[in-house]
Amino acid sequence: MEITGKTVLIIGGWGLVGSAVARKVAAEKPRRVIITSLLKHEAEEAVASFRSEYPDLGEDCFVPWWGNIFVRNDLKDQRREEMLQDETYRRMLIDDMLEELNDEVLRRSSLYQLVSTYKPDVIVDCVNSATAIAYQDIFQGSRDVLRKLSEAKSGGSTSSLIESTEKLLATLYIPHLIRHVQIFYKVMHDAGTKIYVKIGTSGTGGMGLNIPYTHSEERPSRVLLSKSSVAGAHTLLLFLMGRTPDAPITKEVKPTAAIAWKRIAFGEIKKGGAPVQLEDCPPDSPVQLDGPFDICTAREFTKLGDTLKSVFIDTGENGIFSRSEFEAITTPGQMEFVTPEEIAEDVIYEIKGGNTGHDIINALDNATLAPTYRAGFLLNSALTQMRRLEREHGTPSIAFEMLGPPRLSKLLYEAHLLKLAFETMSSILDADPHAISEALVKIIKDNQRLRSEIISIGIPILMPDGKSLLRGSIVKIPPFRGENTLEATPERIDHWTHEGWIDLRVSNMERWQDRFRRIMAEVRSIPPSDTSSAFVHTAEYWDQFGSIDEGKIVGWIFIVEEKGRRMKA
Repeated sequence: MEITGKTVLIIGGWGLVGSAVARKVAAEKPRRVIITSLLKHEAEEAVASFRSEYPDLGEDCFVPWWGNIFVRNDLKDQRREEMLQDETYRRMLIDDMLEELNDEVLRRSSLYQLVSTYKPDVIVDCVNSATAIAYQDIFQGSRDVLRKLSEAKSGGSTSSLIESTEKLLATLYIPHLIRHVQIFYKVMHDAGTKIYVKIGTSGTGGMGLNIPYTHSEERPSRVLLSKSSVAGAHTLLLFLMGRTPDAPITKEVKPTAAIAWKRIAFGEIKKGGAPVQLEDCPPDSPVQLDGPFDICTAREFTKLGDTLKSVFIDTGENGIFSRSEFEAITTPGQMEFVTPEEIAEDVIYEIKGGNTGHDIINALDNATLAPTYRAGFLLNSALTQMRRLEREHGTPSIAFEMLGPPRLSKLLYEAHLLKLAFETMSSILDADPHAISEALVKIIKDNQRLRSEIISIGIPILMPDGKSLLRGSIVKIPPFRGENTLEATPERIDHWTHEGWIDLRVSNMERWQDRFRRIMAEVRSIPPSDTSSAFVHTAEYWDQFGSIDEGKIVGWIFIVEEKGRRMKA
């Protein structure tokens, strides 16, 4: 895809890789480039710099945006520590992560509002998502909960246990990552984004479990391995997005080395945005190790009234390193390093349709084991054997509700009931919907074995009056989510029948007639002279409409109605 004249969103555009990508994008003469960063001054600083470097693109080409893309828009400028300390904010974080994704959750997301506002043609995501999610440190959060739990069991206060538990829930890695990808997919679909490129990470700078760099944890660090785990999970979710027909073209470039550098300078050394204050512990007044050792101490040490200053190399989001630290990690056989410009070149080439060989999603597509010719050849044999056994034992094999979703079992059994009552699609189309409903009710009433099989696997049967329900001790829909009793409103009943109840109402009979009309119209649209491989759902596929094959029909529903077509082999 050509970048000229397009709108490009660079998430993390102030950072090391984001800045390099922005410069490469600017060379392609885009219409607009949105530069985002966590902090306002970072985004505005980056935009001011790019406007100065590329005056020919116009004052309005570069647009700043700032905030946390992982939270709702109302919280995007809050520090995470502040959110975790506030009970109301914690509840918002938990709800946004663990609630079902509905329009309200979606539209209040800062990420949704960002993308839907600017509707970018291209998104380059340079934020280190794995670090942002995994470095919340679920291990420390778990230790806090266990400690508070022990205190509560000994008669202590439960309020601190509740607070620690909420903090732990707010840092759950996988729900956080899944929600992030769900929102990204939804908003890019709504905004019409064509290409999404993620700058990923291996989490270890390309090193293995023997990586010697930790933050005082055990080796290898569980927190560091969490980062790698989240990064790997993120890649697989993007792999799935790349197999979704209505998603943007999805790519990931995953550097496996340290990324450097932004600048080299002499100056104050800062940690957490604040200069390191120099202090001293004179040799004539050491700390005595003759009792407990306090990690955090109330003792006052000598303040020198100065800050740490030295020569440093700025590696962007990974922080600043001394000359010796940088030399150590880039030594051959350690992390070594790759420049942000090299990453940016790959990104631009991939956006423009080139093949760098560095797209992880494409690599996975080519490395996974796809459906095989042998399996396709053997499919008919397996189905033939199963149909023979069905005839021998007089037992139709319809659904066990192990594959899921319950909607699959519901549709298969509805198709089976239609087959028992009318045998062919044409017969169903010729019948009155009320007569179809009555015929299916008669089967359900007369055939105890069939009725029992359906409700015993957790699929209730809604009778034509819309109020009477045949069910067993287990129901799959609605699922149990903490509340055992739910109000059966008309809206909920409609939702539950769609998701996993057999629906004998007349309106559902009309829905099935419409499906069969669409299937037959699809076949009639195929030119009789066209005997090529272009079409799958031909008259031959449907056995000239002389029978009803439950599995084929539901497969068609999932492909056409549910838009669940497999995109890649």
